[in-house]
Amino acid sequence: MLTRRGWMARTSALPLAGVLGGWARPAADRDRVLSTMHRATRFMTERVATRGGYVWSYLADLSRRWGEMEAWPSMIWTQAPGTPAMGQIFLDAWRVTGEDLYYEAAERAGDALIAGQHSSGGWNYIIDFDGEDSLRRWYETIGRNGWRLEEFHHYYGNATFDDHATVECGRFLLRLHLAKGEARFRAAVDRTIGFVLDSQYPVGGWPQRWPRTGEFRNHGQPDYTGHITLNDDVAEENIAFLLLVLQQLGDERVRDPIERAMACYIALQQPLPSPGFALQYTLDLKPAGARTYEPTALSPHTTAAALSKMMDFYELTGDRAFLARIPEGLDWLVAVEAPVEAHRNGLNHFRYVEPGTNRFIAVRRRGSNAQNGEFYSDYDMTGERAEKRIDAARLRQRFDQLSATAPDVVTAGSPLLGHGPSLMPDYWVTRSVGGSDLNVTAAEARALDATGLIAALNDEGYWPQELRATSHPYRGPGPAEPPPGFVDPGQVGDEWDTSPFTLASGPLGISTGAYINNMSRLIAYLRGAAA
Repeated sequence: MLTRRGWMARTSALPLAGVLGGWARPAADRDRVLSTMHRATRFMTERVATRGGYVWSYLADLSRRWGEMEAWPSMIWTQAPGTPAMGQIFLDAWRVTGEDLYYEAAERAGDALIAGQHSSGGWNYIIDFDGEDSLRRWYETIGRNGWRLEEFHHYYGNATFDDHATVECGRFLLRLHLAKGEARFRAAVDRTIGFVLDSQYPVGGWPQRWPRTGEFRNHGQPDYTGHITLNDDVAEENIAFLLLVLQQLGDERVRDPIERAMACYIALQQPLPSPGFALQYTLDLKPAGARTYEPTALSPHTTAAALSKMMDFYELTGDRAFLARIPEGLDWLVAVEAPVEAHRNGLNHFRYVEPGTNRFIAVRRRGSNAQNGEFYSDYDMTGERAEKRIDAARLRQRFDQLSATAPDVVTAGSPLLGHGPSLMPDYWVTRSVGGSDLNVTAAEARALDATGLIAALNDEGYWPQELRATSHPYRGPGPAEPPPGFVDPGQVGDEWDTSPFTLASGPLGISTGAYINNMSRLIAYLRGAAA
């Protein structure tokens, strides 16, 4: 069954349902939980929010703030754990308590997203309430100087599917509309549906960004944002969103686009001897490069995800065409596993494999910042370590089970055929979220139970989070040559590089991801107490 893969599953997380039974407490503790949730929410909505929206993390005095990169006070972020993610946890809290405080917070988040919705119906990563000129200045300063974040080097002025930016906004607004039937949220959802449908290529795939906004060369290379994109779950998330629309709104316009998108996967699998999948493709279905550190290559981890999706598509349709070439892909994954000496901590595959030759490709960089630096690739794997974990045996086991299952049985729960449970869950956040926020993913091993969370909320009303992820403040374009004696530490270049990086320790600050995860645990407590 194809199920919703949202930001809630972006990290290896603690399933909240598993602790429900262990959190049973006397009624007095329920009051303390409710009071803690109130205080934390009022702090976020009254002290932290920008017109109802959020970025990811803030210094305690709010003097600096970050989404994927440093943000300005006038900005909010759409990538998780930003504004749509905050909206979802507000709705979860409203559902479990029935209190207007939480619905109103969700409503303000929805209105913030509507204010930043592109005229095409999608969203960019960032909404800047100071206007487009301000956003352009941000791209020309902070964005352009993030060496390893080339997606921020150029202001396109359009919308993106990357990192689920558009579909997460659409999903949240759909849920918000269904909560009370408010027309303005339905109108925004309809524009989002239009964006997904209008941007789809006839072959069934989607670009990373849309609509096209003129010619642009990325560091001397053709712009990649119009390529058919699998990277960062673009196609699978769009399919999941359209399935949600079909089931929840009964909008039959989306059925053919879903079917074309699924069929596109069959077309994108490459021929022998390299029957894998790439991160992105040209419009004639050839593997393509993207950012300068993403060469024209096949991707083992994208291949594993695509093969899993095609098994999902068999469960949706009962069409065995989706199973036909999966064995080739599984055999290829085994053949291109990294040598044992390159394995580490369960990681067993390199990131890139050359189509046709199956040679491994290494990506390196030289220089010190976005001005003087460059990424390049070669075939020298000396000292290279595996970067991706792929369980080909588990995929094969699932394939064998599905192959032995008749189509009418396998489609019994298919939402495409009108079967199965709702794809809109009662509670959205059931696993810890992190997205790309390095502060949250580093902290999840220290998750607290309800009693610990009550005690941990500080006097101001937030859960202090160590902000190990930071960035150099923008100080102008970097020098044309690396500083004398510069040694590349990896995550970030010299002090002119505005890319985020992690430190061994950092100041205590405010985190939307910490708020979401801690609220979800308190919501789980209330659900368990009511059971």
